[in-house]
Amino acid sequence: MKTLVFLFDKLNSIWSHQITARLLSNILIIIFAVVLGAVALNHLNIFSLRFEHTDNYFLAVDASFTALLIFEILGLIFVLPRSVADSVGKQFEILSIILLRATFKEFGHISSLLVGQHFEFSLLLPMLSDAIGALIIFAIIGYYYRIQKHSRITKSVREQSRFIQFKKVISLLLLISFLMIGAGDIKELVTSGHYDPSFNAFYTILIFADILILLYSLRYHSQYTNLFRYSSFAFATVLIRLSLSAPPFINAITGVAAGVFVLGLTFVYNNFKDGISE
Repeated sequence: MKTLVFLFDKLNSIWSHQITARLLSNILIIIFAVVLGAVALNHLNIFSLRFEHTDNYFLAVDASFTALLIFEILGLIFVLPRSVADSVGKQFEILSIILLRATFKEFGHISSLLVGQHFEFSLLLPMLSDAIGALIIFAIIGYYYRIQKHSRITKSVREQSRFIQFKKVISLLLLISFLMIGAGDIKELVTSGHYDPSFNAFYTILIFADILILLYSLRYHSQYTNLFRYSSFAFATVLIRLSLSAPPFINAITGVAAGVFVLGLTFVYNNFKDGISE
């Protein structure tokens, strides 16, 4: 276990470094420029791309947003050991970006119709739904972080250290799982030309990780408020997971409902049993 904790700490140190932030920014810019250039060359028939939607310039936006989401999920993994509550907030940050990504993707699909004389406004409704949902979740996140209170559930520094070490091991396993899922997505892209990032699969694994952390935390604090709070965090992850696979309109509604639920949980928890957190 010490080896796993050491490995996580080393990776976390690299991830938190300022150089890494600059590198990630450069990667996003390069992805955007390369994909945009590739689509332009495809339009000029200089060479043909066998991937889907290579005739649409908004593919560059979709690709860069997908890469951004991958980096955000990595950030979520490294936040988890520090605070379960903050990791939940990070999940909603990712959900809001996914909804915004969907709006750009939808606009890319209908942009060619905007110049037509028979364009129907109803085509814009899914895009507006995702955008408004993302905005509401953005507001919820702000209030969520503002009213969030942190304190230990453990009775000693030693217990707190063990609990954090356990969450680091879980986070490392999540990282390995995410990399394996990503490898499968890349294989699918190479073999079929279709790329659909498996964020749903990762969130499913995250549900089990939340439950495992809940069960482990009971050895330090079995009070009802702690049990209900951690269980509610896991339920919020379930709602986010459902939102990711739901059709337009339902996805935004489910995501907002999950945000309202967590915000209400935090407000009630702070007033019902102040001084207990992860």
